[in-house]
Amino acid sequence: MSDIFGNIHSIETCGTVDGPGIRFVIFTQGCPMRCLYCHNPDSWDLGLNKQLSVDEILKQYKNVKEFCKGGITVTGGEPLMQIEFVTELFKKAKILSVHTALDTSGVLFCPDDTAKIDELLKYTDLVLLDIKHIDDSEHKKLTTHSNKNILAFAKYLSDINKPMWVRHVVVPGVNDREDYLKRLGVFMAALNNIKALDVLPYHNMAIPKYENLGIEYTLKDTPPLTKEEAIKARDIILNAYKNNRR
Repeated sequence: MSDIFGNIHSIETCGTVDGPGIRFVIFTQGCPMRCLYCHNPDSWDLGLNKQLSVDEILKQYKNVKEFCKGGITVTGGEPLMQIEFVTELFKKAKILSVHTALDTSGVLFCPDDTAKIDELLKYTDLVLLDIKHIDDSEHKKLTTHSNKNILAFAKYLSDINKPMWVRHVVVPGVNDREDYLKRLGVFMAALNNIKALDVLPYHNMAIPKYENLGIEYTLKDTPPLTKEEAIKARDIILNAYKNNRR
């Protein structure tokens, strides 16, 4: 097979927040969602930035693998927009015995056609699933998309027992209500593959980037979530999770 190229936004070495250990993190280009708090709006369009082949990326990884012993994470944008590329990258990474993690919103999951995602998951050690909002109507306001495929993907990963971390950005006035947090915990309680919960506090550090791109930042008046508020939100989710485990 000839080498496959991917549209790449950027690459970060020694990443510490995108999976276990210190990791080599690949940010892919292209995303169908328009999350109001997105900190990489320059990653939305698929055709921007540079193209790199699977072999070129693995060559970069090999140069720093002694510092990135946790493995490789592919994030975005939305990496499932380039599923063939990610599959080939992970396939070759597994030949090298490298731990692979997929950071995705799951929005492109199709319950009626899982052939491509099944092939990718064969070479994926861990899925970091970003659940933006547990309420479907509020999810549409936040991201312009329904959360139905995302929640279906979480259930699918549970059914096949694929290890998963749930990631949840808590935004004041958007998804920080106690009932929303409890509903997320109850949803998680029905899954059997959750290995960790990352509650990430909303921040507004992307405002200058939006201004430079000429894009309106609609959450400019929303205050960042404090560390204490993030801990409280995580406790609410975890308590609901523990209290509803079957």
